[in-house]
Amino acid sequence: MRVALIGTSGHGMHHRRKLTQLPVETVAMADIAGVVDPPDGVATFTDHRAMLAAVSPDVVIICTPPPTHLPIASDCLRAGADILMEKPPVLSLAQHAELQAVLDETGRACQVGFQALGSHALPRLAAAMTDGTLGEITAISAYGAWQRDDAYWGRSAWSGRAGTLDGALANPFAHALMQCLALAGARPEDIESVEVERFRARPIEVEDTGFLRVRLHGRPTVLVAVTLCGEEFVAGSVLVRGTKATAELEYPTDRLTLGLDTVPLGRTDLLINLLDHRTRGVPLLAPLAATAAFTAVIERLQAAPPPQAFAPHLLTRDDAGHIVVTGINAAVRAAARSVSLASELPTAGHPTERGLQLR
Repeated sequence: MRVALIGTSGHGMHHRRKLTQLPVETVAMADIAGVVDPPDGVATFTDHRAMLAAVSPDVVIICTPPPTHLPIASDCLRAGADILMEKPPVLSLAQHAELQAVLDETGRACQVGFQALGSHALPRLAAAMTDGTLGEITAISAYGAWQRDDAYWGRSAWSGRAGTLDGALANPFAHALMQCLALAGARPEDIESVEVERFRARPIEVEDTGFLRVRLHGRPTVLVAVTLCGEEFVAGSVLVRGTKATAELEYPTDRLTLGLDTVPLGRTDLLINLLDHRTRGVPLLAPLAATAAFTAVIERLQAAPPPQAFAPHLLTRDDAGHIVVTGINAAVRAAARSVSLASELPTAGHPTERGLQLR
């Protein structure tokens, strides 16, 4: 299989490493800033259209800023290639429909890089939601506390900028949001409301801490509470609460807890799944159509007010240089368990005894 990569720095380096481990032929790489240290024998370009004309790849991996996805993906599909496109796929439902129209026109395939949709735990958890194991499902939530240093926010010219969907909810924790929506079976037309509270500990234009609640017609409410300013690292979990029991899926590790059993179940790589789709007709695990509800939510997220700054007295730096928000780990856990936004968390008895205070 002849594979090309567009966008070779940042997360593109992950794809470069992975391509060396797969039985594919990497025929070309493109990056508008130039490809640094290209592999031997791989053609390089600064214009993806010139690359498509010169090498005619079977599959193209698109790892560029979200605002560029639609035009690049359309060019690749019309050139006869299937694509693996990093998340978030597009910026609006209008763009989603436009890209779906190109897929219908060309008959090509688009896999979106929501790797957590390849989790083997996901169908197991979905089965427990429908077979009565958990009872009636009342809510689906996710929380996580990661840490990012100064270099993360300076990794590219578009990092932390409004309009790029680089905030915690739509980029680092997009997998958690997507898994919650997938488990809820959400479609754009099911969305009754999207409530979001966004915060920042740095002088950035996006949130490094976010609380988002999606109310769905006839389906469980979804709540995501996440931060990149954790006091300590918490990988992140999806909680499915039922009237009989609660299940927990640690989504980065695919560890599923049902009852007293905790089992690591692994996942299928999305590029391998795309290659199997081409050669054997295996269904895609993360087709564009499956991400429509995610696009509908982030479309509303973009219209939300700018993130509010945390009060300075809540901020410290740890020994590794990460900015830490006092009490944030307990806050995101509490929000996920109570399906609450930050403003709804009780301050009395809260570990900070001050809640999430703002300027």
